[in-house]
Amino acid sequence: MAKPLIAIVGRPNVGKSTFFNKVVGKKLSITEDKPGVTRDRLYADGDWRGKAFTVVDTGGIEMRSEDTMWREIKKQAEVAIETAQVILFFVDGREGLTTSDYDVAEMLRRSKKPVILVVNKIDEYSADKIFEFYSLGLGEPYAVSAEHGTGIGDVLDEAVSWFEKSPVEEDDSIKIAVVGKPNAGKSSLVNRLLGFERTIVTDIAGTTRDAIDTPLSYGGKNYTLIDTAGIRKKSRVEDDVEYYSRLRAYDAVRRADVCLLVVDSSEGLTEQDTKIIGFVHEEGKPSVIVMNKWDLIEKDTNTINKFDAKLKEDLKFMDYFKSIYISAKTGQRAEKIFSIIDEVYAHSRYRVPTGILNDLIADTVRANEPPAYNGRRLKIYFSSQVAVAPPTFVLKVNSCDLMHFSYERFLENVLRKNFDFSGTPIKIIPRENSEE
Repeated sequence: MAKPLIAIVGRPNVGKSTFFNKVVGKKLSITEDKPGVTRDRLYADGDWRGKAFTVVDTGGIEMRSEDTMWREIKKQAEVAIETAQVILFFVDGREGLTTSDYDVAEMLRRSKKPVILVVNKIDEYSADKIFEFYSLGLGEPYAVSAEHGTGIGDVLDEAVSWFEKSPVEEDDSIKIAVVGKPNAGKSSLVNRLLGFERTIVTDIAGTTRDAIDTPLSYGGKNYTLIDTAGIRKKSRVEDDVEYYSRLRAYDAVRRADVCLLVVDSSEGLTEQDTKIIGFVHEEGKPSVIVMNKWDLIEKDTNTINKFDAKLKEDLKFMDYFKSIYISAKTGQRAEKIFSIIDEVYAHSRYRVPTGILNDLIADTVRANEPPAYNGRRLKIYFSSQVAVAPPTFVLKVNSCDLMHFSYERFLENVLRKNFDFSGTPIKIIPRENSEE
């Protein structure tokens, strides 16, 4: 089940990104004292009092601007609002209320979503500093200083309290996002898997304009297929509808359990394909690379091996991938997709017993000691798997600075050699032993 989503919205330069960075514990969002610095939505997972969630930072909203950039930022924020369970509406306590604040408040009221009003940049609490914000009609304001970290706990307490009041809809189906470039054959594949013409299929690129969910059962299991618009390069986005469709495609990836990455075999893997696949990898989603239009390829007994070798060369950053070669048009091998989906889904949710994990890591470190840096050597005291989807491992160490990327990759390869995590990314998180 997808984690509840908290969206942070507001006009430019009210401290949304600073708050986001405090909540997720990393400096993911660029923070400068300059309006409009955060122009894209950023997602990260957080946890508060045992409640897991995803938080999304959005660009500042300028409702009345006709500038192209501000229109795009507004559209991105609207997508975040649409998919969120709770909205944090940020205003600036130093500057006071502005016309833009009223405009954003009105947009949030129309969303019918729970809204928590956060008055930021209140370094020293005074009722006078927040009194005027009651006029927004969004309930009691919460005074915080994101820069100094004060008041954040109260805001998160209120936010997570809404998860039970407006829970994420329960759904036991495996959600499958079908993504790729325009005209790669995504809708044809969805129709083939469903067995009927559910989406319009033409030879015109970009026929599907939105993410469309369709439930189905196969082999006694429930699935939801999410057909998405083709993801073009940003420079080739020609109109507002297409731009919005691309954002919805990315959101489909976020809520999917498994992604089918559809590639046109007759074109081979392109730069845009690699970017889309990289996005899915960064989101931690198990995936299957579906080489479509295989009926158009001249073949010999070694053709698939040659294609797989080329994929491994081009996708070194995710060499765990699973691939299948099909023709959505003729149905060749299409029925085998469900078994691969089930396989990578199961791998993404596999848990390694703690005792076995610690024995494996200890044996590995004894046989292959980490390199020393400035006379210091990495020590791993304890290992545990803290999450699935993707499988996530925390290693208690003497110093995170001593965990070199190459050794982390070495440990990942050891885990993959001993446990079948094919088709899914895994995460290794070093944490100093003194950290809680």
